[in-house]
Amino acid sequence: MRFDVITLFPELFAPFLISGVTRRAYESGLVEVKLWNLRDFADGNYRRVDDRSFGGGPGMVMMAEPLARCLEKIREDRAELPSLRVPVVLFSPIGGTLDHAGVAGWSASAGAVLVCGRYEGLDQRFIDTYVDQQISLGDFVLSGGEIAAMALLDAVARLQPGVLNDEGSHQLDSFNPALDGLLDCPHFTRPETWRDQSVPDKLLSGNHAQIERWRRDQRLALTQLKRPDLVQKARAIGSLTTQDEAFLADLMENPERDS
Repeated sequence: MRFDVITLFPELFAPFLISGVTRRAYESGLVEVKLWNLRDFADGNYRRVDDRSFGGGPGMVMMAEPLARCLEKIREDRAELPSLRVPVVLFSPIGGTLDHAGVAGWSASAGAVLVCGRYEGLDQRFIDTYVDQQISLGDFVLSGGEIAAMALLDAVARLQPGVLNDEGSHQLDSFNPALDGLLDCPHFTRPETWRDQSVPDKLLSGNHAQIERWRRDQRLALTQLKRPDLVQKARAIGSLTTQDEAFLADLMENPERDS
């Protein structure tokens, strides 16, 4: 898959693409990332890409023409037929929130053109003409779309085969359907006792069935406490067992009990 990134700051991506475990996806070509500096498609000595907003108000607006030129060059470089063009994605507060299902979809796609906005935003005419989808990371505002683009790329890269040391690692991630969309359980490592805090006995028992039940109960308890909406979703699709429901009922009656 290939992601083309339109940005005013391509240098922000350099360390990101060569660091951490996800670099394997980029180095191997499983996820190809091509950066496009928007100023290369602007006019004049100053390569201006923004101007004042019609109607007044603070801040500047990114101009449509440099964005359109850049996108046209990307499509030429990808040599895409119109019917096979990848979607153009803008990171924006009005977009749908990125979630695991969205990431899984992108991880199996041919990629996209990612537009990283700056300033007060983009000329609406470019959005209306070219943008296929808008994505948000949440109810807050960043100074640009680059961090959001990196978040999407990182999430997609770690789902590619051979990227994580253990192929099953991402199956145990929070929100993964393999865990019925629940949050992940707490994890512990050596030493067994750290600053008078001990690892739960059940994790030291060697009884794999008991360990898996403990982890399941912890996922249910943590999700019920922090994200009860995810428990409701799991219940709605029939993912909770009779034992799960009994544990949750007991948890509601005895919220302080040691599970």
